[in-house]
Amino acid sequence: MTNKFRGVVPPVVTALTAEGEFDYASFANNINRMVDAGVDGLFVLGSSGEVVFSTDARRREIISAAVEIAAGRVPVLVGIIDTETARVIEHAKVAKELGADALVATAPFYALQGQAEIERHFRLIHEAVDLPLFAYDIPVCVHTKLDRNMLIRLGVDGVLAGVKDSSGDDVSFRFLCQDNERAGHPLTILTGHEVVVDGAYMSGADGCVPGLGNIDPAGYVRQWRAFQEGDWETVRKEQDRLSDLMRIVFVPQGIQGYGAGVGAFKGALKALGVFESNRMPEPVRTLNEEEIAGIAEVLKQAGLL
Repeated sequence: MTNKFRGVVPPVVTALTAEGEFDYASFANNINRMVDAGVDGLFVLGSSGEVVFSTDARRREIISAAVEIAAGRVPVLVGIIDTETARVIEHAKVAKELGADALVATAPFYALQGQAEIERHFRLIHEAVDLPLFAYDIPVCVHTKLDRNMLIRLGVDGVLAGVKDSSGDDVSFRFLCQDNERAGHPLTILTGHEVVVDGAYMSGADGCVPGLGNIDPAGYVRQWRAFQEGDWETVRKEQDRLSDLMRIVFVPQGIQGYGAGVGAFKGALKALGVFESNRMPEPVRTLNEEEIAGIAEVLKQAGLL
């Protein structure tokens, strides 16, 4: 079941018009460009996809559009991220209704809990909605690191189909991959870190979820295919090139975190002509034309413009 979710699964950046409305045409441009490049799936309503900025109505809009545009060419994984279990289950039911192929959930947050409550959280989601469920490990946002023993247990029990690891903890990631193998590989393990995908593959990852894949999907596809062929020199060379491209996130000035990262992705997509606007969700500042010009210079150096 989980084999269909391997490979390159970019977290799709959400396109907005200059007025802040959902931009279906630009969103479609981006999805079609990535599918044409050979990606293996799409993850909508993740961190790069503005899930926590989106109203319920906007979430429905994004899911419906993604499923329609993908048109069965690749699976669509949908983020159902929210503060606590009941709210997450509501999102999961909507995602299934709209045609999602899999669900992606973080630990609950705001009312912080321990690992026992987090495990129950995932089990309750699985019981409520019959779709493959991925755990999203992103402690920088939810303030809890998912315990790898719990993840393996939930995989063996059939609760979790996989893990999207954006923890930044390479040591824990390697241990997770090792433990997953010893347990019979019940989990599909995907790395969410664009700059160390080669290392994740060496550790035993089943694929990647790179935000930078919105900008250069073909590069990540070439890297994945080289990995499948055992061509580690190409894997490394592609990673070095992609790492240089990732420096677009350092172009914005006086802004950090989400605004610099996803803001740079949107600026790059505008510079490439994929997005009509690089508008960010409120209250995040939208990058200015000077910053987009700086991003365009990085794109030129990488051979994308």
